[in-house]
Amino acid sequence: MAPSFTWWGKETHRGTPVVVKMENPNNWSMVELEGPSEDDFLLPNDDVSSMSPYKREKVRNKNAKQLTWVLLLKAHKAAGCLTSIASALFSLASVVRRRVAAGRTDSTDNSSTENPAVKNRFYTCIKIFLWLSVILLGFEIAAYFKGWVEYLAPPLQFLANGCIVLFLIQSVDRLVLCLGCFWVKMKKIKPIAKEGAMDLESGDGSGYYPMVLVQIPMCNEKEVYQQSIGAVCCLEWPKSRLLIQVLDDSDDPITQTLINEEVRKWQKEGANIIYRHRVIREGYKAGNLKSAMNCSYVKDYEFVTIFDADFQPMPDFLKRTVPYFKDNEDIGLVQARWSFVNKDENLLTRLQHVNLAFHFEVEQQVNGIFLNFFGFNGTAGVWRIKALEESGGWLERTTVEDMDIAVRAHLHGWKFIFLNDVECQCELPESYEAYRKQQHRWHSGPMQLFRVCLPAIIKSKISIWKKGNLIFLFFLLRKLILPFYSFTLFCIILPMTMFIPEATLPSWVVSYVPATMSFLNILPSPKSFPFIVPYLLFENTMSVTKFNAMVSGLFQLGSAYEWVVTKKSGRSSEGDLASLAVEKPKHQRVASEEWTATKKSGRSSEGDLTLLVDGKPKHQRGVSVPDLEELREEIKEKEKKASKKKKHNRIYTKELALAFLLLTASLRSLLSAQGIHFYFLLFQGISFLLVGLDLIGEQVD
Repeated sequence: MAPSFTWWGKETHRGTPVVVKMENPNNWSMVELEGPSEDDFLLPNDDVSSMSPYKREKVRNKNAKQLTWVLLLKAHKAAGCLTSIASALFSLASVVRRRVAAGRTDSTDNSSTENPAVKNRFYTCIKIFLWLSVILLGFEIAAYFKGWVEYLAPPLQFLANGCIVLFLIQSVDRLVLCLGCFWVKMKKIKPIAKEGAMDLESGDGSGYYPMVLVQIPMCNEKEVYQQSIGAVCCLEWPKSRLLIQVLDDSDDPITQTLINEEVRKWQKEGANIIYRHRVIREGYKAGNLKSAMNCSYVKDYEFVTIFDADFQPMPDFLKRTVPYFKDNEDIGLVQARWSFVNKDENLLTRLQHVNLAFHFEVEQQVNGIFLNFFGFNGTAGVWRIKALEESGGWLERTTVEDMDIAVRAHLHGWKFIFLNDVECQCELPESYEAYRKQQHRWHSGPMQLFRVCLPAIIKSKISIWKKGNLIFLFFLLRKLILPFYSFTLFCIILPMTMFIPEATLPSWVVSYVPATMSFLNILPSPKSFPFIVPYLLFENTMSVTKFNAMVSGLFQLGSAYEWVVTKKSGRSSEGDLASLAVEKPKHQRVASEEWTATKKSGRSSEGDLTLLVDGKPKHQRGVSVPDLEELREEIKEKEKKASKKKKHNRIYTKELALAFLLLTASLRSLLSAQGIHFYFLLFQGISFLLVGLDLIGEQVD
C-alpha cells in the first residue's frame, strides 16, 4: 500500500512505506519497511527550499525514481490488460469462425452436407457489411464537409418522430391493459358458471353433461401423440356423451401406423375414440378440422373441444369449461389458459414464457372481461358448434384459421369467455429455428386476415366501438404497428442517427420507456424478473422476423402462406412425474427406471407406463399400456439413433447483418460520447450476433 502524504510540519503519516525493486517490467518485488523515514516522503515546496543544496538534490532524485517506478507499474498493468483483451478477442474470433464453418445458413436445406456455394455467399455477405460499415463512416465525414447533412437529417428526423409517436401510442395501450388487469385482480372479477342442474339423460342422473366432440389435429408429431391421446381419453365425462376424433394429417407411414395403433389400444380400454386420416391433405389445420366437421355424426353434438398434439388437458377440463355455456346462449367460445412443461428448459423458453404469460394474464383476460372478445388460440378451447356453423366454419384462406373464425364469430354477435384459472399444459419451442418459424406464421397470418376481412368488418352490424376496436387496436396497433416501429426505430433509425448526428433520438426513447414497458410485460411472471434485460434485447431482435412476416402477409409475398409444424420434444409435466411415484409397488421399480431413461431421451412422455394398484391397471393421465420388453427395445433403438444424429447451429444472415450495423453504430456513438446510446447499441448488437450465430436455444437435429 502506497503512503498517503500530508504536510510535513504536522508529522503525521498514513499507510506503510514500501520499497519496490524492479529489474524489468515482468520481474519486480515489493518490500515493506519497518517504519517511515523523512526521505521516504515528498516534501512541500517551503520545506524543500529550506534544505541544503545537497539534501535538496537527494530528495529530488528520490522523487524522480519513485515516479518512474509508479509509471512502470501502471504500464505493466495496462500491458497485461491489453494482452487479456487481445486474447479474449482472438478466442471469440476463433469460436465464431468454427461456428460459421460448422453451421448452416437460414436458406440452407435440411441435407446433411453443407452447400459450398451458400457458405461462400455467406462469407461474401459478411465482407460486404464490414465494408458497408466503413463506407458509412466515410459517408458521414463526406456529408459533413460537403453539406449533405441538411438534406438527409430532416427526413430521418421526421421518420424518427413518427415512430416515436407510434411507440408512445402502443405504450399507452400496454399501460391501459395492465391497469385493466390490476382492476380485475383488485375487484376479483371473473366469469361465473351457473350451477349444473339435474339432467336425467346424462347417464349418471346428475350434472350438466351435453354432447361433446373432442378433436386432436396432428401432423407428423410422433414425439407427442401418446401423451395427448392418453390425456384426452382420461377426461372425466360420460362416455356416451363424449367422442374423440384423432385427426391425423401425417404423410409418414410409420407415424400413421403408430397413431392408429395407439387409438386401437384405447378403444380396447373402452374409450370412445376414432382415427381419421385424410387422403387429400389440403388447407393444413383448417382443412383438417373442416373435413372432420363434415362427418354426419357431428350433428348429434353440441360442443367441440380442440387440443393440439402437444396439449395435455387435466381430467376435469370439460367439467370446468362446459358449464359456462349453460343458460348462456350467446356464449360461443370458452378459452382456457396455457401452461408450459418446459418453460425453464433454456433461455429461449424462459423469454417465450414472459411473452405468453403477459398475453394470457393481461391481454386475453382483460379483453375477455371488458369486451367479450379475443383471438382464439387454436387449442384448449370449447366451441359451441352452432357458433362455428353460423360464422361460416373453418376456412383455409389464411394461416391463422383460429383468429379467422374468432373474428367472424365476433362479427355475428357471439361472446367469448376466457378462464385464467383453467390451465392446459403444452410445450414451448426449444430451438430458435422452430420458434422463428412459429412467429413468422403468427405475424404473417393476421395481416392476411386483415386484408380479406376488412370489408366484412366495415359492413357488419356490430357497433362502431367494436369496429374501431377490431380495426385500430386488434389489427393495426397490436399486429402491424408494433413490429413496424420496433424494427424501424431501434434497428434502423437509431444506428443511422449515429452517422447523421443532426437527427437525434432522446434518451428516454432509448432507455426509460422500453425499460418501463419491459417491466410491465414481466409482471405476470415475477420469477422471470432477472431476465428483464435479455427479454428487452431479444424482443428487439425478434422484430426482424416479425417485421418480415408482417410485410409478407400484408402484401401476399411468397413466404406468407408458409406453414411449418412447430417441432416438439415430447416432454412430460412435472405433475405427471409426481403422480407416477405415488403408490408404486416395489416390483415396478425396474419399469420406473426404464420410463425415466426414456424421458431423458427427450422423445417420450408419461404415456409409457401403467401403474398396477391392487393387481389391476390404473391409468394415469396420458398413460398407455406398452409391453416392457418392447419398451426396452425402443429405448435401445432410440439411443442408437441419438448417437448417430449430429446437431448443428444455423446461421441467420439478416440478424448478423444488423449485428454488424449496430456494433459499428455503437463504436460511432462511443466516439461522440453518447453514453446511453452506446450501451444500448452495443448490447443490442451482441444480442443480434448471438441470435445470428444460433447460440440461443437448442441446436437443430
